[in-house]
Amino acid sequence: MTRLVVTGAAGMLGRATIAAARRLGHEVTGLTRAELDITDASAIEDALRRLRPTAVVNCAAWTDVDGAEEHGDLANLANGIAPGLLAIAATAADAHLVHVSTDYVFDGRKTEPWVESDAVGPLNAYGRTKLAGERAVLEAGDGQHTVVRTAWVYGEGGPNFVDTMLRLGAERDEVSVVTDQIGRPTWTGHLAAALLELAERRVDTGLYHATGPDAVSWYDFAIEILDRAGLDCRVVPTTSDAFPRPAERPAYSVLGTERDPGVHLPPWQEGLVAYLDSRKDAVS
Repeated sequence: MTRLVVTGAAGMLGRATIAAARRLGHEVTGLTRAELDITDASAIEDALRRLRPTAVVNCAAWTDVDGAEEHGDLANLANGIAPGLLAIAATAADAHLVHVSTDYVFDGRKTEPWVESDAVGPLNAYGRTKLAGERAVLEAGDGQHTVVRTAWVYGEGGPNFVDTMLRLGAERDEVSVVTDQIGRPTWTGHLAAALLELAERRVDTGLYHATGPDAVSWYDFAIEILDRAGLDCRVVPTTSDAFPRPAERPAYSVLGTERDPGVHLPPWQEGLVAYLDSRKDAVS
């Protein structure tokens, strides 16, 4: 049994990680932002000293990609500085930190999957803050900690693309979705299990990519969502130019891995089915 602390406990990934840890019989303490300010070094040190975890999974983050363009200082505090404080405190407490990062550290200009050693080049403030957090964890941890990049995350407990498509599909006859952004959708249930496995095995340190094996556009993902949900809504193809946003998105966000063994999640289709089933169970 692993004694875990999960930060960002109220968010999508934090909730999924806590639930998965409890199913596995781990002793887990979830800490929300109100319960732990991860930008406060003293508060982090006090919490880890009191809870004595063997591992910490950091699911706390500023996730508003467009908002980070306007509020870069706040986003960097949460995404860039706080992870380093967690890493320092975890090292002092002899705990293994597993920190979650993003595909947005890349510029999206490749046409084949991005691997861990590829050169980074974030296009937006969110990506820059997440990259700073990665580096802070790996530099502060003296080789003890793990950074996991993932992509296109969705799940229960927060706004996400799947829920948006389900809502629009129920309200409209058609919806326009971009075809020129490609990635690998990641259900929190699958990602949480991988994070816990890395937390349990302290030898798996450094940088990992974690997504399923198949790539898809937002357009094709939307078609699959609405079809699986039985919603009669036409999906109209469009491009990113039709939806200008404050933060530029990478066009090709497909993450691969060169780690052996690497982190390999199930296909995104399985994650989508599981998530839709969980939504039905929550309503029934």
